[in-house]
Amino acid sequence: MTEPQPPAAPSAPNLSTAEMQAVTGLELAGDRPVPKKQVWSWALWDWATQPFNSVITTFVFSVYITSALFLAPEVAGLSPDDPAYDRGLADLSSQLGLAIGLGGILIALLAPVLGQRADAAGRRKFWLALATGGVILSMALMVFVEADWRFFWLGAGLLAAGTVFQEIAGVNYNAMLVQVSNARTVGRVSGLGWGFGYLGGIVVLALVVVADFAGWFGIPTEDGLNIRLVALFCAIWTLVFSLPIFLNVPEAPAAPGRERVGFFRSYVVLAKDIARLWRESRPTFWFLLASAVYRDGLAGVFTFGAVIASITFGFSFNEVVIFGVAANVVAGVSTILSGRLDDRFGPRAVILATLAGLIVSAVVVFFAHDAGKTVFWVFGLFLSALVGPAQAASRSFLARVTPAGREGEIFGLYATTGRAASFMAPLAWAGFISLFGAQYWGILGIALILAAGFVMMLFVRLPTRVTDAASAPTTER
Repeated sequence: MTEPQPPAAPSAPNLSTAEMQAVTGLELAGDRPVPKKQVWSWALWDWATQPFNSVITTFVFSVYITSALFLAPEVAGLSPDDPAYDRGLADLSSQLGLAIGLGGILIALLAPVLGQRADAAGRRKFWLALATGGVILSMALMVFVEADWRFFWLGAGLLAAGTVFQEIAGVNYNAMLVQVSNARTVGRVSGLGWGFGYLGGIVVLALVVVADFAGWFGIPTEDGLNIRLVALFCAIWTLVFSLPIFLNVPEAPAAPGRERVGFFRSYVVLAKDIARLWRESRPTFWFLLASAVYRDGLAGVFTFGAVIASITFGFSFNEVVIFGVAANVVAGVSTILSGRLDDRFGPRAVILATLAGLIVSAVVVFFAHDAGKTVFWVFGLFLSALVGPAQAASRSFLARVTPAGREGEIFGLYATTGRAASFMAPLAWAGFISLFGAQYWGILGIALILAAGFVMMLFVRLPTRVTDAASAPTTER
């Protein structure tokens, strides 16, 4: 049976000339019904790729390559009580932050242009497939990162490369949000995707815990083989579960009136488009700047959270992974539930509330770093309950204010502005550690970035017509 196709876009509402030019894809969609198969297939991509974020970036592989296994021999032979030993571990964390920061520069250069070209050509799924393949390859190659100081930069480089591919993929995936939602469901659909992602992370992390308790089923753990095979498993997981979005969600048509130009000429077009964005869609412009700052703080929480648990709070490998499972359960449930709050109260309110909670929690963890593991368990889980809703509401906010036919470009700018500021959290983390000589000072650096983003977000508003459309009573079943 042929799947129902979305109806033709209705005419734009009564708007001024400037507003007409900035009408969003969600406004044009109106109450367009979206087949549930497409919604669930879209959301499943988050489930497919979350192991890169939760297992590779946060709880397992990043902890592995910043552990004592990767210390230089002259440092590894020292007593764990020796200040030089602690400094060596702190340096590994700092160097990982540097690698990820350098990857962010590449994202800033590529993301908006690739998104713009995908809009013009109607090839979002193509670029999504290509970048998803890059994430898969990066994880698969981690199987060669042996537990030796000479392999540290290979591991850090692959982690940074995976981050680049993940962000490029996310540009096109996020742009597809307007294809599988309307103005009254975008918060729920966005939250569903993020929630699915966290739940996928739970399953893979739980499998890691089971494997560890089972003695890795006899797999040798020398040279970190067990962790390297976890990375390979994550690659296979992503390959399998990312297929539905390519099979079931139709490609977006090419944006009307968008000229297709060469790659380098795209930067000229991009500059003109940014100027036009300032003139015609001011809320979008300011949100891109504000979100760039606080999203980098959110990324810092994810990137360095498990490293903090391991080194500052003395969590064992099992404790880190078990915490990861619990954190993903809390994050998944809170993110799915927050989607309805987004549609009811608006994404701005959700963003501000969650950022405030994150700042308070980070400050408490910083000042209570000597109070034991319980403090990290309590406030770490509270942090986890807030990060997902902030991310999902940010995606929803941008979808609500993005001019129609420019979703790939704007979400590319979303990635770029985020990555243009992506040096902030890693460098604040690395700088505070280097300045004060202890890892827990990095927590304060991340908290300061979140606070700066919170203040900037106070000055960002949704257009009145968009707010009205989002809060209108729904007749959907």
